Amino acid sequence: MNYAVIMAGGTGKRLWPLSRQKRPKQVLELLNGRTLLSSCFERLRPIFDIRNIIVLTNAGYSDVVRENLPGLPFNNVIAEPAVRDTAGAIGLVATILSKYDPEATIAVVTADQIIKPPEVLQEAIKDALSFINDYPDNMITFGIQPTFASTSLGYIKYSDGREYPNCKNKVYTVDAFREKPDEKTAKEYLATGQYFWNSGMFVWKARTILAHLKKFLPEATEPLAKIQMAWDSPNQQQTLQEYFVKLPKISVDYAVMEKVDKVNAIKLDCRWLDMGSFAALADIISSDKDNNIVVAGQSELLGCKNSIIATEDK
Repeated sequence: MNYAVIMAGGTGKRLWPLSRQKRPKQVLELLNGRTLLSSCFERLRPIFDIRNIIVLTNAGYSDVVRENLPGLPFNNVIAEPAVRDTAGAIGLVATILSKYDPEATIAVVTADQIIKPPEVLQEAIKDALSFINDYPDNMITFGIQPTFASTSLGYIKYSDGREYPNCKNKVYTVDAFREKPDEKTAKEYLATGQYFWNSGMFVWKARTILAHLKKFLPEATEPLAKIQMAWDSPNQQQTLQEYFVKLPKISVDYAVMEKVDKVNAIKLDCRWLDMGSFAALADIISSDKDNNIVVAGQSELLGCKNSIIATEDK
């Protein structure tokens, strides 16, 4: 069966003090009264049964996430008791799903991205699910068509775009993952026409990502096995608390993606923004005549120029 996992554990420190310890950026009403999390959820609804959409978040955010997604089943919010980066988080959800569905196919997306039009991502996810179900030992990542030489994003080097049955998008071979480059290197990447921005979104079989974690991050094997065994038992929470903190703190890119073969990419040719800072608001909200960006129900600005004003107060 196909599942979607929304990664919603980020604190959004670069949006503090608007983003706070108990109210992270993904539940801030920054998009005409809507949140990043609810917008992400709505992008997935045309593809996945609501019972198959899972949100992975920090324990301190679980209540506010449930408030933001009132239609989501209670147990579909999985709370991490500690911060262990994306390898641990993905290992956790793959472990849980594979206990009940050994053939689970998982689309991993993040809650803090703006993607327009959403249909581009939806079509790409459908193609990726179809491809992975046909070629279960492979993995898919989504590459963003770059529009400038960014030094704040990772890159994916790709080649050999091919067409596959039941896929409207071409599927490219991933040759390498590159970390955030300096400006000169970023311009070189852009000039070759062989690089995507790394979106941090993936599709794979639960058993495939778990096999790679076992091979390349063996320290995670025992904690994940203990958590899986105890899941849905009276000892679930105690075991999660005890063993999740034993998972290595490392991203899935470092732990797995940079080391494995059979990684492919589908291009997202769309408007894409990783909502990481106040400056990013300027990319999604039109400025007024004095170049002010305003996110507020009501506002009256006196002598303000070149400013960003944001509040959730009505």
